[in-house]
Amino acid sequence: MVDIEDFQTQARGLVNDRSLGYDQKLRRLSSLAVNALPYPQLSPLCTEALQARVICDMYEGNRPFTPRYVLPDYAKALRNGVAYLELESPHNLDDALAFLIILYSQVPSVTTYPVYFGDLDALLEPYVTDELSDAELDAKLRRFWIQLDRLFPDAFAHADVGPRDGRVIRSIWRVERSLRQVVPNLTLKVSPETPDDLIVDAVKTVFETGKPHFVNHPMMVADHGEEYAAVSCYNSLKVRGGAHSLVRLNLKEAVARYDGTVDGFCSESLPHWVELTAELGEARIRSLVEDAGFFESHFLATEGLIDLDRFSLMFGIFGLAECVNELMVREGRPEARYGHDQRANEVSAQIVRRIAGLVAERPLPYCGGGNGFAYLHSQSGIDLDMDTTAGTRIPIGDEPGLREHISVVAPHHEYFSAGISDIFHVEDTVKNNPAAMVDVIRGALSIGMRDFTFNLDSNEFIRITGYLVRKSDLVGIAEHGARHSSDYLAATAEINHTVTTRAVKRVVSTESSPRG
Repeated sequence: MVDIEDFQTQARGLVNDRSLGYDQKLRRLSSLAVNALPYPQLSPLCTEALQARVICDMYEGNRPFTPRYVLPDYAKALRNGVAYLELESPHNLDDALAFLIILYSQVPSVTTYPVYFGDLDALLEPYVTDELSDAELDAKLRRFWIQLDRLFPDAFAHADVGPRDGRVIRSIWRVERSLRQVVPNLTLKVSPETPDDLIVDAVKTVFETGKPHFVNHPMMVADHGEEYAAVSCYNSLKVRGGAHSLVRLNLKEAVARYDGTVDGFCSESLPHWVELTAELGEARIRSLVEDAGFFESHFLATEGLIDLDRFSLMFGIFGLAECVNELMVREGRPEARYGHDQRANEVSAQIVRRIAGLVAERPLPYCGGGNGFAYLHSQSGIDLDMDTTAGTRIPIGDEPGLREHISVVAPHHEYFSAGISDIFHVEDTVKNNPAAMVDVIRGALSIGMRDFTFNLDSNEFIRITGYLVRKSDLVGIAEHGARHSSDYLAATAEINHTVTTRAVKRVVSTESSPRG
């Protein structure tokens, strides 16, 4: 039952908040209204676990009326036009860019902004003629890039490029380095055939803007097929599909409610918590699909730009580090820490394998994208996660050296088809040898990393959990607010998690670390 006085107090506070813009107030008031609705029916055990935040619904709202992540088939839209928007198929680059901007404005997500702008180089390359000079191409994409940032001021808005070279992707790197703006977030798909000099160009872009990510294209294709995308932060899903919702299990809280050691935790405790997390996800899926009827009514579905059969649930985990470290204490080895001790690292792998097996055995409705099951996801954290490490990462500030760090986390990546992330802060000295960073990226992907993300320690741009913010945008945010809605989350995350204290890596030469 809604407490009307509390509801009015919260609404009044939003209406009168001088630090929020008009659109930000509108979206928060909408969220307040959704949370006034009753939650989908859950069992008493599931309700108790949710209230205790052992399991979590990511605060997506009590009654989902749109999927968390929607990945439209923009290529199909460009080919056929969009009847609902009275958009005809474009014939030149200017028309294609205008077409996409209009369509983006109608793409929903949990943030209310689109989390996927498409594989932009593949979408736009057919419209780039030989008569168009590089300077003219850059000017057109620069205007388009500015529109993206100003119309969709949220760092979870994401575009993909690669794995092939082309004029558009090279122009995107040049535009990124010149504008140095937060939106869009970017991922470069990397395959063995991706030219090294294209990756060097991307690395130089990271030096300036903190993006792109680098993803393992063959691994992604094996999990999702050729039509996949990395969206939002590190979430890999099927194009023309997406994720109904994201639910997650807090392993730190789960192990705190079990008195035994590793084997018992895996055999007795994890099945209980995985089932409750799946129950939460199923309730939210049924509410969206059966009650809200999103796929029956939204034009993206009725015009075939998304397909219910390509959606699934994202099943996230976080707090692996704290879980493992607690189990080491129970084994009488309090000095053994995840990321630094072989036994601790073996336990982390045992826990991940067990969860992956349990998730793969629990069928869910309307999850054709995952063949009837949820996608496992190493969830990269939110600002409210106090003293709990994101996903399967090593705790901030306790990371080992670069080579050891990669070796510890890489084995986890194969299990997380819906995305996993590890962030490496690198010394500025690597700017003198960007090719060395290419070697690191290729090496990490070759031993099984799904996603590789790095940033320079001194960069104005910083990754919080996966999204980018500019450090300067966080100054004075409590007084004067911010244009990007994600900056508010970032400001809290920095207070709660001190993400700027990540251990800084040095990329050393092959002479210092000979290969044999």
